[in-house]
This record gives sequence, C-alpha cells and structure tokens, in this order.
Amino acid sequence: MGGSNATRSVEQGAAGIVWLAADAPQNLTGKFLRDRKVIPW
Repeated sequence: MGGSNATRSVEQGAAGIVWLAADAPQNLTGKFLRDRKVIPW
C-alpha cells in the first residue's frame, strides 16, 4: 500500500498480524494495535 514509499517492509507489516493470530493475549479484542501495543483512537 505504499510501494517503494512504504515506511515498513512486508516482513514488518506481517509480523504484527502473525503475532495477533498466533501469540497475542485473547483479551485484545476491540482494540487497535501497532507494534504489539494498544493505540488510542
């Protein structure tokens, strides 16, 4: 979604998704996260 101008690599972007699917605590529902941290919205 950023092509050569993206601020993150594909690996960095996928790492958070894989963590959420496989290892994240189950009580993180309904929250926004970045780098394994809850972010306000």
